[in-house]
Amino acid sequence: MYLILKILSFLYLCAGVQCVHQVSWLPCQFTDEHVFKNEEGHTDTQLIHREALLQFGLKGDAAVNPHGITFLITVSKLDLRRYLEGVEAEQLECELRRYSTAGIHVRWPVLGAREYNHWFICTLKHTNGLFRITGFLRHPSDTAAPGQQDYNSWTPIGDREMLVTTTAMVMKTLTPSVRAGLGSKQKLHCQFAVDHHGPNFDVEWLLQQRGERTSLFSHSSRSVQSKGSGVLHRSLADGDASYTLPFTKLSSEGTYICSVSVLPLLVSTDIVLQIEEAPRVSLNVGPTLTLLEGGEQRVTCEADSYYPLDVEIEWYMQDPAVAGQRVGPPLPEKLQNVLLSSHKHNNDKTYSLTAFFYLRAALKHSGREFTCRVSHKSLRVPIKKSFTLTVEEPTGWMFYIVISLLLTLCVPCYLYLARRKARQNRLY
Repeated sequence: MYLILKILSFLYLCAGVQCVHQVSWLPCQFTDEHVFKNEEGHTDTQLIHREALLQFGLKGDAAVNPHGITFLITVSKLDLRRYLEGVEAEQLECELRRYSTAGIHVRWPVLGAREYNHWFICTLKHTNGLFRITGFLRHPSDTAAPGQQDYNSWTPIGDREMLVTTTAMVMKTLTPSVRAGLGSKQKLHCQFAVDHHGPNFDVEWLLQQRGERTSLFSHSSRSVQSKGSGVLHRSLADGDASYTLPFTKLSSEGTYICSVSVLPLLVSTDIVLQIEEAPRVSLNVGPTLTLLEGGEQRVTCEADSYYPLDVEIEWYMQDPAVAGQRVGPPLPEKLQNVLLSSHKHNNDKTYSLTAFFYLRAALKHSGREFTCRVSHKSLRVPIKKSFTLTVEEPTGWMFYIVISLLLTLCVPCYLYLARRKARQNRLY
């Protein structure tokens, strides 16, 4: 069923509608819940995945798919499609869930609203992680929720039922996942909107690290009181609760939680901040290394000040002349005699690692190019550092040594004889 809905959505786009704000429906996965007592007498929940359709329109519209569950979103002050402009339907993932108010009853203050409501959460995510949107769908009801544990007796939803809803509240983030370098400034985006004017709301930012939560900022519109920093107060009235980190450190890494409460609703979104620092790569030799045949040199490649820990360092050897062939050049030869040092923990909590090998000079390797390649998650492409090896024969070196010795011995003798002959000529 879900595949059929996807195909129908694609065909609808092919008919000439290109943007999501023009699309009248989206396929969704509705995660229903069945709460029961298990054999030990404890409350247990069974998640039931059901295919559904998110349909935009007017009350009384026929279901696009009469054979499945339809959540019909009718006109209100908030339009989910406005938050999706410029995005194609195939770039979205849609999920629906029930929402429990935990027994809190507040009459939703919009014109024509009934006394009671059933609530659903709709989550729309971009497939490439560009944004995440959470919307509360309000389904009016004439009956009250069954107390604090309303999830024990959810109102059943038929396989072909249509639920008429309106969008009551929306939260959006454009930064669901952030990769930041050390010392950078980061803005964690969090935007919210409610379907009525002047709501009382509470905003809070939390940082979760290793299972512990720390409060970074909180604000109550009712008391106009705030604690902490990082959020512009004047922006909150416009629904902008974005949090700014002025200078990222390794201790900044974690999950940042933006939550907004408008009773009886509480919505939150997680923003994962990962610190990634690219390595600085250096060799202990210059662009050209000259060795005597049979000589040995320790060659090192150091990756310094990177984070997180995982890094890969490899050494390769290649003939530049052969590598320049247009057709079928051989792959570089990976060196197998490479040794790795232990990871060095720097004072700023970054890491360093050295990969080295002992290069024994052979004439057949003269002119070869040796390349160190460093890969790390902070890099889009590996960093490469290279040098060219030049190997000289020992005879060539001996020739220059002998000539040097001869010059050293002969020149003084020649000067001595010349001075002696000059003295003899003066005597005669």
